[in-house]
Amino acid sequence: MDIEYHEWRGEPGFRHGESSGTEVTGDGLRIGSAAGVQDSGEYAWWTSPEHGLPFDATELVVSWNATTPPGTWLTVELEARTDSGRHTPWYSIARWAHGETDIHRTSVEGQRDEFARVDVDRVVAVGDTRLRGYRLRVTLFRAEGTGATPTLAAVGAVASTVEERLAGPGSAPGPARGIELPVPRYPQRIHRGRFVEYGGGGDGWCSPASTEMVLEYWGVGPSEQELSWVPRDYPDRTVVHAARHTFDQAYGGTGNWAFNVAYAAHYGMRARVTRLRSLVDVEEHIVRGVPVITSQAFTKDELDGADYDTAGHLLVVIGFTEDGDVIVNDPAADDTAGVRRVYPRDQFETVWQRSKRRGPDGDLVDTSAGVVYLIEP
Repeated sequence: MDIEYHEWRGEPGFRHGESSGTEVTGDGLRIGSAAGVQDSGEYAWWTSPEHGLPFDATELVVSWNATTPPGTWLTVELEARTDSGRHTPWYSIARWAHGETDIHRTSVEGQRDEFARVDVDRVVAVGDTRLRGYRLRVTLFRAEGTGATPTLAAVGAVASTVEERLAGPGSAPGPARGIELPVPRYPQRIHRGRFVEYGGGGDGWCSPASTEMVLEYWGVGPSEQELSWVPRDYPDRTVVHAARHTFDQAYGGTGNWAFNVAYAAHYGMRARVTRLRSLVDVEEHIVRGVPVITSQAFTKDELDGADYDTAGHLLVVIGFTEDGDVIVNDPAADDTAGVRRVYPRDQFETVWQRSKRRGPDGDLVDTSAGVVYLIEP
């Protein structure tokens, strides 16, 4: 699988491209004099230079790091160049803010044309089309009358050529054997039937639970003041907070990949969605002390130690046994003790790396094909 992650970050990155109404500071891109007014707010915009790809990509996944004080928000768009030299329309990736006082945080449904479709957090080429380059556009907004501004620290995308395969590549245990990182454990199932306005409650909170585990491993996360809306005697209040602030209005859930890394970036992390080729790549991060959040789909008979089926699930790889099997914090648990699990290396690599799996009716359905969140200081 061909993979390339590229981003524009900080002052060096945002000095390139086209812009109107923005200013570049040491923290990133901000509203300067503003370019105009729309959607009841002042706005300014920046468009990246085109980033060419060294291969024919089938998918692009965009992610960003930004802060949005009250009264501010942003939108993210992508335009791709195809292998035939044509350009796609601008696709709306997100309308986003960390908070909820000014806009509804949302992806945009119903975008499909002869070139590609937007599938919540992915731009997927359709038919025989392949993608050879792309530009990103970020528009920063603030409510009229406020001097506040959002600040974009980074924006980027992972391009991939996702080939049809039903198994993982298979890899031998490497340097992370015997390492287990002390990542906090949060079970999502204790939230069943609670706070159902955020994607139906805890059964759907694998992504924010995983993101919050990694944040707290790094010693950051929501303050007591931020958590004041959650009853003090409620268990694992930070997971509820993460679910609320990753909720995607159009998708109706908390599993939007880009929204989860943007949530992490709110707390000062460098966070991105990307893909890795094998567990060898994961081991390289574990050796550096960086837990890796992976996305996979499976039935319980495909992964020994799992007691559930899932069409899409996020968990945290925290280490490897001496034999090279995968130690995870799996939030699909009823209590804290049930979060830590060990999954066989070959089975785990298959369900995480494959691009297709058999559905209940025997048809092939898409899977995440090596998607990860990387979150670190």
